[in-house]
Amino acid sequence: MRWALPDRVFFACGACHILAYAFIERCGDLSARAFWIKPRTGHTGNHIFAAFGTQAFDYHGFSDRERLLEHYWIRARRQYPTWDATLHELPADVLISEKKSRDYEGLWLREPNQFASDALVRAQIFLDRFPAASFTQASGSSLR
Repeated sequence: MRWALPDRVFFACGACHILAYAFIERCGDLSARAFWIKPRTGHTGNHIFAAFGTQAFDYHGFSDRERLLEHYWIRARRQYPTWDATLHELPADVLISEKKSRDYEGLWLREPNQFASDALVRAQIFLDRFPAASFTQASGSSLR
């Protein structure tokens, strides 16, 4: 029943890769790229976000890339003090292909149509919440 979750929770807990893909697709002129936070062996907490320059975008909205990473590490280590991860850039097409995602050890992503309804459409609607100017002049942070 993941589909019934509020958008931010949905894109935080299982569909972050779809949101990153939708962002990259919409904002191609920003040269945004996808990044995977891959937990070290024995830990959980995968996350994928889009980044361009010093800015990042995920379910929080826009934030400073370094601040997003710091926030993620702090929150993970609150529950698991020895938690650690590595950061990997992913090609955008991997984000919407289960088959291609399986080429990366530890990654196994669902395709947009493998959700109860097309998650890519939901991600595109989520992006509509952000003013068009935000996509060219991203600043500030939505992290809490």
